[in-house]
Amino acid sequence: MGVPGVDQLIEARYDPEQLTGILLTHSHWDHVSGIADLDVPVLITEAEIAYATHAKNDTVFAAVSPGHRLITYTFDDGPFEGFPASHDHYGDGSVVVVPAAGHTSGSVIVFVHASDGARYAFIGDLAWQLDGVQRHVDRPWLMRRLADSDPDQVRADLARVSALAGRYRVIPAHDARAFDGIPTLSAEALR
Repeated sequence: MGVPGVDQLIEARYDPEQLTGILLTHSHWDHVSGIADLDVPVLITEAEIAYATHAKNDTVFAAVSPGHRLITYTFDDGPFEGFPASHDHYGDGSVVVVPAAGHTSGSVIVFVHASDGARYAFIGDLAWQLDGVQRHVDRPWLMRRLADSDPDQVRADLARVSALAGRYRVIPAHDARAFDGIPTLSAEALR
């Protein structure tokens, strides 16, 4: 098992109290289990709350979210990078969220435009590996049936993300190779 997120923050000498919120790509257990350790609001779509409420095989979000303020948002900022709707979180283009409701009915992709010019697309579980994006290949049939709410929507969103190759660094949540070279939180970076 990895090191809990709150412990990583503390180890890097970052005060977890400074966090303003957690922006989820979706509510599956492996993406939300650290919420219980942090006293911050959770940014989530109404569709994902509904999904998490009715999930029979994944009840972790229901267990870790009580006591947290859930902040919902809508996609009313118009098209973005080939997606029909978006939510510009800060209103400056630095963090833009688009709906990608195929893995779960409220899944999102988070686009980050860093101050150094780097551009990232955090795609959650739209694809589990970079190969899925680079070669535009689906997960195996059984995994699609078990893991995705709408496999056709996953396929359409994967095509949109694949078209962004070269313009964004695409980060699937389960491919450690995708994280290589992303600036890490460190004591030096915080000085």
